[in-house]
Formats: sequence, structure tokens, C-alpha cells
Amino acid sequence: MTVLQGTSVVLSPALAEDVPALAAIRATPEVRARWRGDDDLEAEVAGDLEDSATTCLTIRYGQRIVGMIQWYAQEDPDYRHAGIDLFLDPAAHGRGLGTDAVRTLARHLLDDLGHHRLVIDPAADNAAAIRCYEKAGFRPVGIMRQYERGADGTWHDGLLMDLLAADLSR
Repeated sequence: MTVLQGTSVVLSPALAEDVPALAAIRATPEVRARWRGDDDLEAEVAGDLEDSATTCLTIRYGQRIVGMIQWYAQEDPDYRHAGIDLFLDPAAHGRGLGTDAVRTLARHLLDDLGHHRLVIDPAADNAAAIRCYEKAGFRPVGIMRQYERGADGTWHDGLLMDLLAADLSR
């Protein structure tokens, strides 16, 4: 995969040497609350990079690693689409970097890889993520009730959002 240049961020294939920085971001309380995981976050992030069903890209802002964005494809021709997920260093929040990363990857998936529809599924109470995705052109589809188990052991709702090629905010 090639390197993708956004307005402010660069998305490049995630490498083993990126794992410590990505695990450190995953360990921040704000990210860990949303992206739960095992105690060994370095092993978990490394495992994500080895998952053949998902493509992981490191998000860089300047020379600094600020997060990871990943995507998967549903290749059944009758349901073909791609899904996106990401985490961003809380120190980089509020600068439009998440929106830039989502928009950059979405453009690649739609224009270069020929997907016509993308999905993303933030927690229904994650207002900042939802705003970020809406800025890139995603629209709410509906609430997925009791979609994921939270760190507290209870089930929480998710919001399914999608973006059609014509909806992408370029």
C-alpha cells in the first residue's frame, strides 16, 4: 500500500517500529476507555498489524505518530463496502487531524479502490467522534442497541454511520 497524504496528516502502512508509540496512545485513559484491550497493549497492537483482514495505517502529524486508522473490506459483490476505525492521541484532539485522516482514507477507498459505501460505528455517546465523522461526510444510519460491552461490563449502544461516494466532503 502506498502512503496517503492528507491536508495535515500522512497515513502510512503501520510498521513494527510504530507499535510502542501506538500502544502508548492506546494506553492513555481517554483512548483506553473507548478501545479497551488486554494489559499487554504492545502485543495487542502488534497483533492488529498482523491481522490479514484489516489494513492498519499509522497517522503522522509532522514527524510525530498521533494515532492509527484501520480499514477492512466486505468483498461479497452483493454487499461490497469498507469499514473504518481509528484512535487518535488525545493531545492531538481538536485540530481536525481525525477528520483529515478519515477523509484521506475515505478518498482512497472510494476513488482508488472503487468502494461505493463506507461504514463506521462509534459509541453512541462519543459526540466528538461523531462530529469528526460527520465533517468527513458520514451520516447516521441508526442506533445499534447494546452493541458493545463497556469497560464497566455493561452493554452500550453504538451508532452506525455510512458514507456514499457522493457524500464525501472533499
